[in-house]
Amino acid sequence: MANKALGKLDHIGIAVRSVDQARKFFEGTLGARFLHESQRPEDGFRVINFDLQGLIIELIEPVGDDSFVQKFIDKRGEGMHHLTFNVPDARERAAELKAQGVRIVDERQWPGDSYEAFISPRSSHGVLIQIGSGFPTLSDHPQWYNRRG
Repeated sequence: MANKALGKLDHIGIAVRSVDQARKFFEGTLGARFLHESQRPEDGFRVINFDLQGLIIELIEPVGDDSFVQKFIDKRGEGMHHLTFNVPDARERAAELKAQGVRIVDERQWPGDSYEAFISPRSSHGVLIQIGSGFPTLSDHPQWYNRRG
C-alpha cells in the first residue's frame, strides 16, 4: 500500500549572503517576479519571495552572526536550504511520519491555523523539508500580501 502524497510544494528556500545581490540574478537573468519581502531579525533572517513561472523561490539572507542561515552558509556555502510543502493536516502528518521512524525537528505552532515542522536531512537523503500550513509558514499565504516589511 502506497503512502499518500505529503502535500503540494509551496516554495524552495535558498540561502544567500545578500538578497539584494541574489535578486539581480533571479529577476534580471531568470525573469522571476518579486512577490514580497519580510525582515525577521529576531529569528536571524530576511527573506524575499519571487514567482518563477508558478514556482515560488524564497531567498533567505542571514541577519546576525548567530543566524541559522549564516551557520548554513559557513558550513555549506550559498544554495538550496529547504523545500516547503503545504500540508493542511501538518500536525497529524508529522505525528504519522514520526511513527514511521522519520526524524521530525523544530515543530512550531503559530497563531491561528499555522503549524510547521521539519523533516531532518538525516531522514530525507540530505534535504531539509519543511511541512506546514498557514501564515507565516507558507510563502503563498494571502496574509503575506497584506503586510509591509
